Amino acid sequence: MEIMNNKKLSIVIMAAGRGTRMNSELPKVLHRLSGETLLNHVIATAEKLIPENIVTVVGHEAQMVKDSVNNNDILFSMQKDQKGTGHAVMQTQNHLENFDGNTLVLSGDVPLISKDTLHSLIVKHEINNYDATMLTAEINNPTGYGRVIRDNKNNLKYVCEHKDCNEQELKINEINSGIYVFNNKLLFDLLPKLDNDNAQAEYYLPDVLTLIVNSNGNVGLKRTSDFIEIQGINTLKQLSELEKEYKK
Repeated sequence: MEIMNNKKLSIVIMAAGRGTRMNSELPKVLHRLSGETLLNHVIATAEKLIPENIVTVVGHEAQMVKDSVNNNDILFSMQKDQKGTGHAVMQTQNHLENFDGNTLVLSGDVPLISKDTLHSLIVKHEINNYDATMLTAEINNPTGYGRVIRDNKNNLKYVCEHKDCNEQELKINEINSGIYVFNNKLLFDLLPKLDNDNAQAEYYLPDVLTLIVNSNGNVGLKRTSDFIEIQGINTLKQLSELEKEYKK
C-alpha cells in the first residue's frame, strides 16, 4: 500500500449521542461487541493510523463514556446539546483549531471500520491534494442514509440527508458513510458558516463539503465495496447482526 505523505493526522470520534433506539439506559457507544465497547473498537482502529491525537466528542453520560476508554492519551471535547455532526466537530476547536494537517472524522458506533479502508481513504486524499475526501458506499436499501449527489462530471455536488431528500434523490443508492478526511485549517474556517435550515434543525458536517464545492474547492469521493464495515449501530438487532459478522 502507498506510503502516506508527511502530513500530520488528527482523528475525531463522535460519541456524544444517547442512542434512544437501543432502548437502554447505557450510552450507545458503550454497548459491547464481542466483549469490548463499540467506542473502544473504533479507538483501537484509530490508533493503528498513528495520529498526533485522537479527540472523542462526548455528551450523554459523558463521565461514564470517558471512564470506559482504555487509552489514557485520548482527548475529550464536550457536546452538551446534540445539534448534529457539524456541531459535534465544532466542539473540538479547543484541541484542533491550530492543528496543521488532516483530520479524519469517525463515529463511535461504527465498530467494524478497518485500518486498511481508512488508510486508503487518507492516501487518496493526500495524493490528490483534496480539501476533503468522503467515504461512500452503494447499497440496495439506502433508507435513512444521506445520499451522495454527483454532478455531470461525476464529482460531488452535495450530500442530502434522507429526511431532506426529494423523490429523485431518494432513488440514489450511493450513500454517505459518515467518514471523512478534511484539511483541518479549512474545516475550522468553514464550520462557523454552517446553518441548521433543514428537516432536523441540525448542523450537518457534510454541508462543509457543499461549501467547499461551491467555492471551487476539491472534494474527493472514495467508494468502499464493503458495506458491513461502515454500518453504524442504532438498534440491538443491528448490534446482534454485526456480532455475527465480527465472528466470521
